[in-house]
Amino acid sequence: MRTFAIGDIHGGLKALIQVLNKIEVKDEDTLIFVGDYVDGWSESAQVIQFLIELSQKINCVFIKGNHDVWCENWLKSNDVNPTWYIHGGKETIESYVSFSSDEKKNHLDFFENMPLYHIDNENRLFIHAGFTSMHGVEKEVFKETFYFDRTLWEMVLTKSSDINEDSVLYPKRLKHYKEIYIGHTPTTNFNSDMPMHAANVWNVDTGAAFKGKLSAMNLNSKAVFQSDNLPALYPDEKGRNKD
Repeated sequence: MRTFAIGDIHGGLKALIQVLNKIEVKDEDTLIFVGDYVDGWSESAQVIQFLIELSQKINCVFIKGNHDVWCENWLKSNDVNPTWYIHGGKETIESYVSFSSDEKKNHLDFFENMPLYHIDNENRLFIHAGFTSMHGVEKEVFKETFYFDRTLWEMVLTKSSDINEDSVLYPKRLKHYKEIYIGHTPTTNFNSDMPMHAANVWNVDTGAAFKGKLSAMNLNSKAVFQSDNLPALYPDEKGRNKD
């Protein structure tokens, strides 16, 4: 049995299909998505529909990201968060034009049932952004941290690589888990179009919302499967790029 962690999709259905074809998904595989399924490219609603149908055939775990929270709130109330609107929400709203009220309700149920994190039977943590409690995710006070925090990734980049795990200076929050898989902060911000690794944290968001690729990582072999760059798949769109 194989388990894959899949990065932020941001409405890029074509990229998702490419990646799933490359890993040649089998019935016994497990796919763990780290969130942000919507906002960016033009097929956000179609991504959600595809994932709902995929989960009926394949064992999937769908972590909730900050963009998913925004979309969920819109589907629930029809109120448009202005921050969300300028960061991909506009394209997501447009992608729902042809969807019926019942289909939207089904998607709302899908969002509402997403966990904020997942810990598997090998003590690997999957979370969209991060957490701040030194006692682990179960002790986190502010749940918004799970989908907005960037300090976990910043910390491992600046500190943990130079500190031995046995040191008293090693961050205590990392010691609770064998590995931690996150998205949220594109690795393209650090001039990499591949998943990045620091301490026991893997960042699998390779910039699909912008000019990067969608990535899936085999958790045992660490083999990476990627789509084309998203602008090549959606040549008439900007995604979340400003130019």
